[in-house]
Amino acid sequence: MFEKYSMIIFYFSILMLLGYLASKRIRNMKDVVIGGKSLSFWVAAFSAQATGESAWLLLGLTGMGAMVGFSAYWVVVGEFLGVAGCWFLMAKRFKRLTDKYDSMTVIDYLVSRFQSKTHFLRVLAAFGLSVFVLIYISAQIDATGSAFETFLEWNYFVGAITGFVIVAIYCVAGGFLAAAWTDMFQGAVMLMCLILLPTVAFLSLSNADSIYAGLYSIEPGLVSLWGSGGFSLMNLSVVIGMALIGLGFLGSPQVFARLMAIRGESQINRGKWVAVIFTILVDFSAVSIGVLGRYIFTSQGVEPDTVLGNGAQNVLSELVEYTFPPWIVGLYIAAVLSAIMSTVSSLLIMAAGAITHDLYEKIYNPQLSDSDAARMCRQITIALAIFALGVAVLVSILSPNRTIFWFVIFGWAGIAATFCPMIILSLFWPKFTERAAIASMATGFLMTIVSKFILQGLGSVGAYFRALETMPPSFFSALIVGYIVAKLWPDEKLEAAYRAQLLEINEVDRRAPLISGSTKI
Repeated sequence: MFEKYSMIIFYFSILMLLGYLASKRIRNMKDVVIGGKSLSFWVAAFSAQATGESAWLLLGLTGMGAMVGFSAYWVVVGEFLGVAGCWFLMAKRFKRLTDKYDSMTVIDYLVSRFQSKTHFLRVLAAFGLSVFVLIYISAQIDATGSAFETFLEWNYFVGAITGFVIVAIYCVAGGFLAAAWTDMFQGAVMLMCLILLPTVAFLSLSNADSIYAGLYSIEPGLVSLWGSGGFSLMNLSVVIGMALIGLGFLGSPQVFARLMAIRGESQINRGKWVAVIFTILVDFSAVSIGVLGRYIFTSQGVEPDTVLGNGAQNVLSELVEYTFPPWIVGLYIAAVLSAIMSTVSSLLIMAAGAITHDLYEKIYNPQLSDSDAARMCRQITIALAIFALGVAVLVSILSPNRTIFWFVIFGWAGIAATFCPMIILSLFWPKFTERAAIASMATGFLMTIVSKFILQGLGSVGAYFRALETMPPSFFSALIVGYIVAKLWPDEKLEAAYRAQLLEINEVDRRAPLISGSTKI
């Protein structure tokens, strides 16, 4: 146990040091919210991906791999496509526009893009973001308690509070830079640990060549890409639901804040390869950990939940204990906490910035000084963290059978459905209007709730919605509504203005035209 605690203390010490160093570079509100737009490609890419992956990756996706086997690799495909779309298709245009608008937040970008005359768009976006961010943060704090409980046999509530306190301290001290720098460190820890575990576990098996046959004997569906029973409409729905998880990278504010904060376009050109390779490696490794755990720890007729915990989300800890000595186990505890805390810190800073800058400063107190805004942002960060902790504790009491995978996915889907369709249309379709953006956001927000709590309970049809989960119906509903409203109520003046802006920013790099053949839908 001493070895485990030594590694964890060392890990937490590094986080605190990074928070302290970042605090020395905080001079104004822009430093707090987007780090003064100073991120290198390494920091931006690792931070964006560590923020997007979270505890869902190390506890949820590993558990999903153990539960369903090879079909969980569809998540890897979906994540790859989502991350590639974000960095290769959207990043450069978004960076150019936000620099032109001098945007500090994603909501700033929206207000400038649509030349808003009222505060309604700003208020709606900040409200929708805050609601699902709090759910997402709560899921991460919940995972913190579970991680301490699983690895160190702590009381769940003590573990959740410990993780909450540590993240709150370095977020308040160092703001966005602390979150980004710690994300870089934590992302590196995640990457190393996730690659190392399945590799060493596989090489240590004396009968590694019989894994396929062993999984088939446990449950034939484990080695099918379509799941148990092979191809069917139900299994197709499950596959679609898993493959479309990556849609959340196509405009979620917590990811796009990193694109806004990156130092320049040359850094995007390098960072896109880092982001894609990171995603493929960690996602593939996470599913493989679950598959290997299912092969090693279960047998025919044994349900994985009985051996590996609810949703098999203890498979990572079991495989680590099986494979490595205690001091290495401590490193893996740090890796799990890395996944959790990187996401919590990023989301806290983003939500606090949205409330401080987008709501209070822009609407109620435009004369707010930078120092007062930074202080207020820190206070709101603490308040949000406490509220999220309360939600996590409440959910743990009311839903003891919840799984980390789907708790996190609900928050992820809510943010994605509210913002991603609207961000995509705002970037690539000059005819997209403010009214359409508002309709798209409202639809995505409401459909996430409707899909989760109404559609999934509709008799036999509800089973297919449960298989799809919340992302596909809510995301595509928002996309379709945004398109229809823009067609029904066009704004030719706004369209002309945006086309002019695209032509202007295109002058930055004539070799990579942004509007040729890409501005029509």
